[in-house]
Amino acid sequence: MLFASLCHKRVVFVGVIVLFVVAGAVFGTTRGDQTGHVPPAITPMDPNLVLGYSTCAKCHPNEIEVWKGTPHYATFEELHRRPEAKQIAQKLGVSSIKYDGRCISCHYTQKTENGEVSAISGISCESCHGPAKNWIDLHYNYGGAGITRESESKEHREKRIADSIAAGMRNPHNIYTMAQSCMKCHTVPDEELVNVGGHSSGSLDFEMVSWSEGMVRHRFLAGGGTHNAKHTAEELNLLFVSGMIADLEFSLRATSNATSKSTYGYTVAKRASAVAKRLASVYKKTQIPLLREIIETYMAVPLSINNADALNEAADKIAKLGYQFAEEHTGAELTAIQPYVPGEERWLQQQ
Repeated sequence: MLFASLCHKRVVFVGVIVLFVVAGAVFGTTRGDQTGHVPPAITPMDPNLVLGYSTCAKCHPNEIEVWKGTPHYATFEELHRRPEAKQIAQKLGVSSIKYDGRCISCHYTQKTENGEVSAISGISCESCHGPAKNWIDLHYNYGGAGITRESESKEHREKRIADSIAAGMRNPHNIYTMAQSCMKCHTVPDEELVNVGGHSSGSLDFEMVSWSEGMVRHRFLAGGGTHNAKHTAEELNLLFVSGMIADLEFSLRATSNATSKSTYGYTVAKRASAVAKRLASVYKKTQIPLLREIIETYMAVPLSINNADALNEAADKIAKLGYQFAEEHTGAELTAIQPYVPGEERWLQQQ
C-alpha cells in the first residue's frame, strides 16, 4: 500500500535535528533482498597481493600517462610535505604519514617486497580495481594463443570478467563497483581523524560524474585504444545515479563509526540525509522500484550515534541494491534526470 506524499525523516543526532523532506515522493512497502546480487567486498588492500602500476602499464600505457597527470599520482611526493597534513599527523601522534595505516588506506599504495611493506605510489590502479596478484592472469587471458581482446568470443569474455571479479578484481563492467571505490575514501570513515586530527569529513562536494569524467577519466579501451572515450549520455545518467547510491551507502558506513556528539557525527549524518533526498528526487522523476527500495532502507534506520550494527546492515543492503541497479539498467531509463547530470563544463580538470 502506498503512503505519504510528503515523507519526513526526523533524526535526533548530536544535539540537533536533521530533517529529511521529500516533496511529492510516494513509497511502497519494502520487498526485501530477493536479488542475489552481491558486489565484491570493499576490504583493506593486502600489500602481499599488490603488483604495482608498472604491471598494468604493460597493457595500459595510455591510462598510466593520464594517471600521472592527476592528484592521485602526485600525492606520493606531495602529501607528506603539505603543512596541513603535517598538522593532522602531529595532532594524532603520527610520525610517518607514508607508514601510518589510516593515511595509507586512502592516500598511498603499499606493496610487500623482500619481506618489507612500503608505499610504492599514490592512489593507483589497484587502489580502485583491487590488488591484482590473484586476478591479473585471468584478466588478460583472452582464450588461448593468438587470440586477442578484439577476437575473443563473447562467451569467453563474460567468463573472463566473472572469473576476474571472483578473484578480487573490481571491474568497471558494473559501474557501481567504481563508485564504491571512490566513495570508500571520499567519505572519510574515521571519527578520530576528523575530531582530533582536524581532517575534513570527506569530500562533501563529491559528485561522481564531475569528479570522474575530467582529468581522471582513462577510457582508452572504450576508445579502441586510440583515444580517451567519453561516456554516452545514457552512461552518464547511470554513473550519476550510481554515484548517489554509493554515496548513501558509505555515508551510512561513516555514520556507523560515530560514537560522540561532535563534528564528525553531525557532518556524515547530514551528508547521508542530503544524498537520500537527492535519490528520492530521482525516484520521483523515474519511478524505478529499486530506487524506492533504497530510500526505504535508509528511512528504516535511525541516524544516531552508537548504532553501528543497524547502519552497516542498511549499508550492506544498499550496496546489493546499488550493484543490482547498475547491472539491470543502462541509463536509458533515466532520461528524466539528464538535465541534472553535470555537463562537460563542470567536469573537474584540476583540484
